[in-house]
Amino acid sequence: MIPIYDENPTRRFPKTTVLLIVANLLVFIYMLFLKGPPLLKFIYRFSAVPWEIINRQQLPPDGLYQLFGSLYLGMNVSKNVYLSLFTSMFLHDGWLHIIFNMLFLWVFGNNVEDVMGSLPFLGFYLFCGLAGTMAEALLHPNSINPMLGASGAIAGVLGAYILLYPRARVYTLIFIIILPLPAFVVIGLWIATQFFYGVMSLTEMTGNVAWFAHLGGVASGLLIVLIFYPILRKRRDRFVYERLKREMEDVWDLQT
Repeated sequence: MIPIYDENPTRRFPKTTVLLIVANLLVFIYMLFLKGPPLLKFIYRFSAVPWEIINRQQLPPDGLYQLFGSLYLGMNVSKNVYLSLFTSMFLHDGWLHIIFNMLFLWVFGNNVEDVMGSLPFLGFYLFCGLAGTMAEALLHPNSINPMLGASGAIAGVLGAYILLYPRARVYTLIFIIILPLPAFVVIGLWIATQFFYGVMSLTEMTGNVAWFAHLGGVASGLLIVLIFYPILRKRRDRFVYERLKREMEDVWDLQT
């Protein structure tokens, strides 16, 4: 299931959501011009590695050799482990990876930003991404595979959306048909899928997808919105009331 768009208008232009999408696209375009060792070096330097996070230090030479193979012998590789927790959210490893992430961010992020406000939404987004990365590192502390992508942060956005707009209609591509489905169905099935594959990953039966980064992100998004739900609900309801009032006024103007 691929969400295409939602029937949930916003009050204002979602500038933070757009800036995040632009930042991710610019980094991805830059990566397209890198090949071979420079690309591997860039990915390693700015991605998060679970072993490094848990041990709070860069991989030792034997770990770097295991990661890069013989290419490491000609590399001068260094990184800031703590900075990589945030820079990793802006890296993607392929067209499908970034297209789907940015699509999810656009469909669901604009409404969450509308309720939270631009700067709080940015903080929320980064926090959820950090929580997702930490969750994956805690579950796979010995992994030296670089983690990259905005999925954990975007998962937090999905968690916020399902609580704030559970019945909003999301037009979703299912095989070759686009159907309007309530958000709690679309996002709920997505969460269930992440949980299933996350459990499977503990037995090493799945690929290199950081499933627990998704689960950690969505869990942090749910938790933050639950904590501030009374405030966010009032703002959401006020925005919905203002929109309906404007729509009724427009209808009245047309009739008169």
